[in-house]
Amino acid sequence: MGKTTGFLEYERVEGKVRSEEERVKDFKEFHASLPLAEQQKQAARCMDCGIPFCQAGVMISNMMSGCPLHNLVPEVNDLVYRGRLAEAYRRLSVTHSFPEFTSRVCPALCEAACTCGLHDKAVCTKENERTVIEYAYEHGLVKEEAPAVRTGKKVAVIGSGPSGLAAAQLLNSRGHEVTVYERRDRIGGLLRYGIPNMKLDKSLIDRRIKLMEEGGIKFVTNADVGKNIKAADLMKENDAVILTCGASNPRDINAPGRDAKGIRFAVDFLSEVTKRLLDSDFKKVPTDLAKDKDVIVIGGGDTGNDCVGSCIRLGAKSVTQLEMMPEPCANRRDNNPWPEWPRILKVDYGQEEAIWKFGHDPRVYQTTVKEFIKDKTGDLKEVVLVSLKPQKDEKTGRVNMVPVEGSEKKVPAQLVLIAAGFLGSEKYVTEAFGVEVDGRTNVKTDAGDYRTSIKKVYAAGDVHIGQSLVVRAISEGRKVAAAVDEDLMGYTNL
Repeated sequence: MGKTTGFLEYERVEGKVRSEEERVKDFKEFHASLPLAEQQKQAARCMDCGIPFCQAGVMISNMMSGCPLHNLVPEVNDLVYRGRLAEAYRRLSVTHSFPEFTSRVCPALCEAACTCGLHDKAVCTKENERTVIEYAYEHGLVKEEAPAVRTGKKVAVIGSGPSGLAAAQLLNSRGHEVTVYERRDRIGGLLRYGIPNMKLDKSLIDRRIKLMEEGGIKFVTNADVGKNIKAADLMKENDAVILTCGASNPRDINAPGRDAKGIRFAVDFLSEVTKRLLDSDFKKVPTDLAKDKDVIVIGGGDTGNDCVGSCIRLGAKSVTQLEMMPEPCANRRDNNPWPEWPRILKVDYGQEEAIWKFGHDPRVYQTTVKEFIKDKTGDLKEVVLVSLKPQKDEKTGRVNMVPVEGSEKKVPAQLVLIAAGFLGSEKYVTEAFGVEVDGRTNVKTDAGDYRTSIKKVYAAGDVHIGQSLVVRAISEGRKVAAAVDEDLMGYTNL
């Protein structure tokens, strides 16, 4: 696949990125694609490695290795190299529902498991994928056509994130009548409101939704199932109901002063930023949310990084990102061999922008908030930080991060964003359908299955597996569609 000697002839080159100074002035995407001729060279680096770990999609050491969609990566790369982009799109679309999303927000599990990346830099599979899907849109190849024959079966999908959209897409193509219910005012779930616009332009979601509507899928917004729409009614009116409503129950920080005004969950904050931008057609930037404020972001993951980048664009005075765990190593350790996901230090776009603006990495490791301090009016004015150290529990053998006595220090803070992850499903939804949940409050099914404890109710995505990646959510959506189709028709070709 690719050019036999391509990985020896060409260095890895990525698309240009707008400078930090330029990109923090707006909420536009800042990562451009390479010219097609250069992208073909990058695809030529795919090295015919024999065993393409890039498409394995298996769990190793509790981490996903390779693409969970099992995209036939070498085949797509080969077609890009040969300039046969229409065929590359057809090959990609066999396994993938929405390359326009993952080619922007996926951490590129395929590249982390790339054989070329074992001793050199990995193939630019993510950017190859973006080139393919944008070529397909530009040339009218992307279609969501209404099926010629309908089965007479009705399916309700609860939640319009990547998992719900993927399930709806396949079930509609099979001929089932699909309605997607979204509790927010716009379709897209966390794609819409959990990921900032500079990372995923919302017009890309609108572009796909328009095609899906033309293909016959119905979308209902402001539909909060379990509140203003009864679960019992949906179960009565449909042959199957799929829960793809995410793991949207945020993990809180229980510390003295938590009731101070100015403490918010990260996704709520990011959602408000995006909504206000969209409501004003990007003419009004909601700088009042962070301008001239000292911001503390609790959480070192992707959502925390998105908060850093967003707050810089909103004019924050300072931004500090707290991470409970120790700072990762710059290179792989012996206990983290390829093709495992590399647990190494990475600098994402938000951190890059903070380094440019403030002169240092915003991340502070092995640190958390011990106390929130309010002023006389109840507004947050300071936080007390405390250092942490690893300590092994002699009974369980687990290593816990515990406070270091005497390490407390006060720092100014008028805005704290909690990006500490999610605990699982929201109780009012699972109780409305009466489905069984596991110890982590994820909707419970048998291993490898998507059927819940309630007949004709299914679960997929984060509500099923817990907080995860967009690419895994799409994979879950495609798999639950096959399970539903098999139950409705007696067999499935999805």
